[in-house]
Amino acid sequence: METQNNKAKDKINTPHLTVLPDEKVSFGQSALLGLQHVMAMDVYVVPFLIAMLIGLQSGQATALIQSTFIAAGIATIVQTYFCMKLPIAQGPSYVPLGAIVGIYVASGGGELGWSSVLGASLIGAILVIILGFTGVFNKIVKTFIPPVVGGTIIFVVGLSLMPVGLSDNIYKGAGATINQNIYLALISAIVLIICVMLGSFFRKKGRVFRITSVIIALIAGSVAAKFMGVLDLSAVSQAKWFSMPQIPFADFSFTFNISAIITMVIIYIVLMAETTGTWFAVSNVIDKPLTDKQINRGVIGEGIGCFIASLLGSTPVTGYSTNAGVISITGIASSRVFVAAGAWFVLFGFSGKLAALISAIPSAVIGGVFVIVCGIIAISGLQVMKNERIGEKEMYVIAVPMILTLALTLLPDDFLYSLPTTVQYLFGSPVATAAIVAIVLNKLLPSIK
Repeated sequence: METQNNKAKDKINTPHLTVLPDEKVSFGQSALLGLQHVMAMDVYVVPFLIAMLIGLQSGQATALIQSTFIAAGIATIVQTYFCMKLPIAQGPSYVPLGAIVGIYVASGGGELGWSSVLGASLIGAILVIILGFTGVFNKIVKTFIPPVVGGTIIFVVGLSLMPVGLSDNIYKGAGATINQNIYLALISAIVLIICVMLGSFFRKKGRVFRITSVIIALIAGSVAAKFMGVLDLSAVSQAKWFSMPQIPFADFSFTFNISAIITMVIIYIVLMAETTGTWFAVSNVIDKPLTDKQINRGVIGEGIGCFIASLLGSTPVTGYSTNAGVISITGIASSRVFVAAGAWFVLFGFSGKLAALISAIPSAVIGGVFVIVCGIIAISGLQVMKNERIGEKEMYVIAVPMILTLALTLLPDDFLYSLPTTVQYLFGSPVATAAIVAIVLNKLLPSIK
């Protein structure tokens, strides 16, 4: 009876959620809703970019994409079920791209170059795990990230992703004209909003529309793309149903290079600064403050996920902030759904055909959903700060990181690559840079009462 009362109180505290994190969801529902999160994430893009940037052959690129799916799946299950125990999906981060290419080239390319990348990733992951076990990272969070700073970080997470979704996914989306891409993005976005509104208006009867809004929007956008003649399913028909992933020491090895390790450690620090924003975003959406234990276990989970990714021959995986927006849209925060998402990732990793099917969804269709999700994440950040006094100091703590996020997101690549390598790594992650600036300003600027 007491448990039911507690759940009822939780429902009152989180009226926007239809399923709470600890609530049980049937196997079938978990599978469907987990697939929805997988479809909303562009997990295949990072390994595809890496393969293109370092010139991997077709078979090697496929193997890297497979390994990335499996690593994301295992890391998601580890983080959601065993470590942080929050509804968080893990996926490959864009942040290390420059470092990975740099280490690969500096180490001579080929097998030696890739083994240096994996060796540096492995050591960096171990150091992250140590940070979690010792509680050092948690102390940093408690000391330097009050609500104003935390809310600002969440806000800039959403803000930084909007230009990427609009430019890369929609305006520059491959396989279609800009007019077609804009129409496809509008169709998926409008269908998403209609489904959410139906769910909110009809409550219980419309619940199914809200909780499956993302997958319905993606299907509607893909159907529209088929009618426009821009949905290419040729890769799906050619892909194999089952194929083995890479095996350590058989398909690849590890080389430990000091300069490569130092570079990757810097990248992991940036990654941890960025993933903190994701944790705060998810925590705010489900209305459950992060505990010291959760933060420590989250850091450990992050390290274990990256360690597993290295062992599978893939790149670092970290918490995806887009899922916080999907939770807010659908109202589904069940951990079981995210465990199911992890299982889907692993399944896609072993099946080239299923992975190809996800990859076939036009980028503009994903972009239409993605930009709305980004907006919701940004609003979540504002909600964190709504009860805080916003004085003159706080205005600068919020405004400067916001401006800096847009400045770095729109920074021309030619200028970025002309900067020192370490600065490139930092500026390559607008969220991490903005987070550091927000923390520094909050500590240095005097409080005016």
